[in-house]
Amino acid sequence: MQQKKSMIGIVSAAAIVALCLGVGTSVVTATEPCGDFGECKALIEINAKDGDIGFHFLMDGDDLNKASIVDPNGKKVFEDKAKGPLKEQKLTETFAESAEPFCKEELVEEEGDEVVTLEEFLERWTAGTYVFTGKGDQGEKSTGETELTYELPAAPAEVDFNGIMITWEAGDDLGECATAGELDVLVPDVLPVHPEDVDVAAWEIVLEPDVDDGDPTGALKFTVRMAEDPDMPRAVTVPADYLMSLPDDTPVKIEVGAIGGDDNATFSEEDGFCVNETVVGCD
Repeated sequence: MQQKKSMIGIVSAAAIVALCLGVGTSVVTATEPCGDFGECKALIEINAKDGDIGFHFLMDGDDLNKASIVDPNGKKVFEDKAKGPLKEQKLTETFAESAEPFCKEELVEEEGDEVVTLEEFLERWTAGTYVFTGKGDQGEKSTGETELTYELPAAPAEVDFNGIMITWEAGDDLGECATAGELDVLVPDVLPVHPEDVDVAAWEIVLEPDVDDGDPTGALKFTVRMAEDPDMPRAVTVPADYLMSLPDDTPVKIEVGAIGGDDNATFSEEDGFCVNETVVGCD
């Protein structure tokens, strides 16, 4: 596996300091507070490279035995019930995500893989108010509401890594799920706003060792979230201590997500990078 050539220029010390101050800033949150819940959210997440799409949700309550979600059509889309020792211990935060079917038939990798086009996905998951409900031991009820929108941020573009710094640019499409040309047809009939016009509130950056399943190095991920600032470079310096903790010649992949103000997210991924390189390229 050959290391990619970096497209990164020199960033001033002042800019790097400012970036470090921004790393980890939590600027995108769920509906908080969410009625009787501490927070709740429902969102759409797209993997632009693999071309898949999923529905994610989170609810955070206190001492619950039951939890459910109802969509804008009044249809229950999720229900959970604690039993046995979990009922005694109670539920608090519940996070889950749907399976992530491919957006197009040509992306199918194995027989039986599900395909749900962007249009079909949006028909399945209605935009609007999702009602979260929980119940406690004595039947006490918690309720809250959050909004699901179709404002999908464009996939980050030009994702790169030079062994020290990760860089990227704002994009103009949804990758494999919808090219720029396809979006010209989908907007405004299917999507109310073109993805390149959706404001990005934050970027999520992940460096993950690209190793075989079962290799403990794979769990040593570096993840940060930073606010979008048009006056700052879109770049993150990976801590040297973290990089030194990885074995020599570790192949890694980089994932950068554009997070909208309503938490919808579109991720781009690039691989073929190497850290702590002692030979040309990493196996």
